[in-house]
Amino acid sequence: MKKWISIIVLVMMSTAVFAQDDAIVKFFSKHMENDAFSRVYISPKMMQMAGGFLKSSADTDSDKDAKDLGELISKVKGIRILSGEKVDGFKLYNEAMGTLNKNKYEDLMDVQDKESSLKFMVREENGKVAELLMLSGSKNEFTLLSMLGSFTYQDLNILAEKTDIPGMDAYRSGKKE
Repeated sequence: MKKWISIIVLVMMSTAVFAQDDAIVKFFSKHMENDAFSRVYISPKMMQMAGGFLKSSADTDSDKDAKDLGELISKVKGIRILSGEKVDGFKLYNEAMGTLNKNKYEDLMDVQDKESSLKFMVREENGKVAELLMLSGSKNEFTLLSMLGSFTYQDLNILAEKTDIPGMDAYRSGKKE
């Protein structure tokens, strides 16, 4: 009997872990067919290819920065972006925030005023950042950015400074050391 109870508890715990990822995926999926939104999905394989390209094209001595950046980009396991103009950004922002299990995320930056809301959050696993999440909403615009991987905060700072990954320009202004 104890064995069965233990198995049921383990299954329920693993379901709870996957439920958080499902919340973002469900929100993304719910709106991805709506023509009011632009959707971008960059797969782990594409990020691996981009990182590999940078690493292999860098000369061994003269372009160490490109090689290091290639290794860093290879840590990105995927990017999802959902962006809409001429939408009720505040409503979508609140809807997206309502789907999150806030116990799993730590706020990095939260900027709220009467015209817009912007929030950067991270989800950590085993001492590394597993996801950087950005939500932005205003009267007429909404953006969700989810970047998955295994990063240190220093890695995120370098990505913000040295790449044009969408959303990282806003991250740049609120780095966590």
